[in-house]
Amino acid sequence: MNVGTDAQPSCRSKPAAADRGYEGLARSELPLDTVELARCLIGKIVVRSTSEGVLSGRVVETEAYPVGDAAGHAYRGETARNHALFLCPGHAYVYLAYGVAYMLNVSSEAAGVGAGVLIRALEPLEGIATMQRNRRVENLRDLARGPGRLAAALDVDRRLDGADLCRLGPLWIARDPREAPEIGTSTRIGLSREADRRLRFYIRGNRFVSGPKALNS
Repeated sequence: MNVGTDAQPSCRSKPAAADRGYEGLARSELPLDTVELARCLIGKIVVRSTSEGVLSGRVVETEAYPVGDAAGHAYRGETARNHALFLCPGHAYVYLAYGVAYMLNVSSEAAGVGAGVLIRALEPLEGIATMQRNRRVENLRDLARGPGRLAAALDVDRRLDGADLCRLGPLWIARDPREAPEIGTSTRIGLSREADRRLRFYIRGNRFVSGPKALNS
């Protein structure tokens, strides 16, 4: 059973408590707009608590899938599969893409309105050895460079669908005390619908960003 079906998710704004030096984001800090949230999440920390310890990475790349976007999973309405996209902002929506790789998304907009932000790449910070075992690779640059890779590195799958990312738990989002990064924008990657929209955000010059070099300049 996934996280989202265990209990009714809370939409309160109380942030996750500080843990291992990380301080969680309050829901009230999340913009109530999908595109703004995609930009806001750049530079934040995804924290994954596992039996083997804490794994974490800095968000270096996101894609927005706003309301009415034909490329988004919420476009045709709410289903059992995409229910987490219709929760209030700051919940995990995890789906299996093409039957081979899980994707981690963050719900956006008001409760009942389906939209979300795809986390496309992370800069590994903590628990790197465990991430390498999870991915069966040693190359640090490629460890979480891409949405399927980062989900595998952090051991994220449908069990975490619906998880409250604004509350301390198995998966949550924290602030990064470092200076705000310089953010670039581009079209999204690998889409056939609404492919010309500039809804991809990334940290300029960061080597952990995914995709073609032409989109990262």
